[in-house]
Amino acid sequence: MKRYLITDPKYYGDSTESFRDSILKAYKFDYILYRDKKSLNYRKFAKIFLDVLRGLKVTKVIIHQNILLANELKAFGVHLTSQQFDEIQTSKRLKLFTIVSTHSFDEVKLAYNLGADAVTFSPIFDTPDKGRPKGVETLQKIVKDFPNLKVFALGGIISEVEIEKLSKIEGLFGFSSIRFFIRKGIIKN
Repeated sequence: MKRYLITDPKYYGDSTESFRDSILKAYKFDYILYRDKKSLNYRKFAKIFLDVLRGLKVTKVIIHQNILLANELKAFGVHLTSQQFDEIQTSKRLKLFTIVSTHSFDEVKLAYNLGADAVTFSPIFDTPDKGRPKGVETLQKIVKDFPNLKVFALGGIISEVEIEKLSKIEGLFGFSSIRFFIRKGIIKN
């Protein structure tokens, strides 16, 4: 099962050194998303983020929301929000690996039909301020109904307990999390 680390700047600070140190301590991941919803210097820090990760030989680096920036910085891909379905085809034309945040069967179907490479489907488990959990059974149905789509479980994945439950879903591509990686040592909280 692939591991997709979603970053949160409150856990790694705003300097190149603190970011690099936190990544060096990171628990194993396959994909990593640079996400910072509040930064006034998003472009600058996204470049630093990519430079640090390239220096560490990490290749599957994803930029949040900004297709043009992902393309300009030669990132592996872009993670679009559930409000950006109309940008999937532009992202694909730019040859970016395209992930879309989804929260319902209809959103997954739309992302699939528009050519997304992957989706996050959430929340699977209880997560603060994210609404009622979808549950493992719903996730299992999504994975079964869209066998050619890479589905990452997201939401409330904080320990090996949730990972164990997810590992029983045949065909699940992976999981995404912030808190799981923090608890595993990406950074001291």
